[in-house]
Amino acid sequence: MKPPRKRSVTIRGHRTSFSVEDAFYEKLEAAAEARAIPLARLIAQIDSDRPREVNLSSAIRLFVLDWVQSSKSDVGVLK
Repeated sequence: MKPPRKRSVTIRGHRTSFSVEDAFYEKLEAAAEARAIPLARLIAQIDSDRPREVNLSSAIRLFVLDWVQSSKSDVGVLK
């Protein structure tokens, strides 16, 4: 198991960063691809939908968890 990695992205014209484990990041990329949208756009959507008391990294993890659980394929792949 590896620690979370810090990543940077530009959303809505400003740079921001978040830290997630590689497994979450890979599924986040898959979710963006499945929706046929750029990764930055998906992160911007997650950011705008999250409660302000939830940090972006946690919101991304929760989004990925929900996406994997609701997906008919790849269930249980977060190893």
